Amino acid sequence: MNKIKVAVVEDSEKLRRGLAALLNDAPDLKCHSTCADAAEALERLPAEAPDIVLMDIRLPGMNGIECVARLAAQIPKVRILMLTAYEDSEDIFRSLAAGAHGYLLKSTAPEQLLEAIREVAAGGSPISGSVARKIVDFFRATPAAPGGVAALAPRERDVLKLLADGCHYKEIAAAMKVSLSTVRTYIERIYEKLHVHSRTAAVVKYLGQTPAGQRPR
Repeated sequence: MNKIKVAVVEDSEKLRRGLAALLNDAPDLKCHSTCADAAEALERLPAEAPDIVLMDIRLPGMNGIECVARLAAQIPKVRILMLTAYEDSEDIFRSLAAGAHGYLLKSTAPEQLLEAIREVAAGGSPISGSVARKIVDFFRATPAAPGGVAALAPRERDVLKLLADGCHYKEIAAAMKVSLSTVRTYIERIYEKLHVHSRTAAVVKYLGQTPAGQRPR
């Protein structure tokens, strides 16, 4: 079985070692590498090409959010999961806008963290419950900007609904009876119209601008 290769970017040596041990104890995961700061991550990870990166925010020198943006540009296929002690709204939205695929708190239980890694590897966007509540509260308190989800074409809205429902690209293609390349084209247009760079950020906007009764269950 091919194991999911995970890189850890975390300045605490104790936590790096703990995460590495946790990952290596899982039968389907492997700690591919560990980095103490963003500079090391940007130097090593593009060549190492892990499947998943666990990224802290408060790093010495360059912060984790800027590191996410640069890694996403250099390794387009990598999926990045924020793992941080902070649930500040600005950190959350800046992380998602930079290209993060999920946002977990360091207080997440070990088994839940492992499941979140598997989820993000499968195309999901895991977010800690308290973080999700902050996202919902933010959109409840913020008027929807002109355009947004309402500016999407009907087929683009259909694709976004399926993304929000957790479907993978192949499942969306099958449901809509189109090719995988067509799905990717729809998603590129969605990202452009919503001014986002990741699936998670697109789904966040969808949930914030769509009445509850119209969302997937």
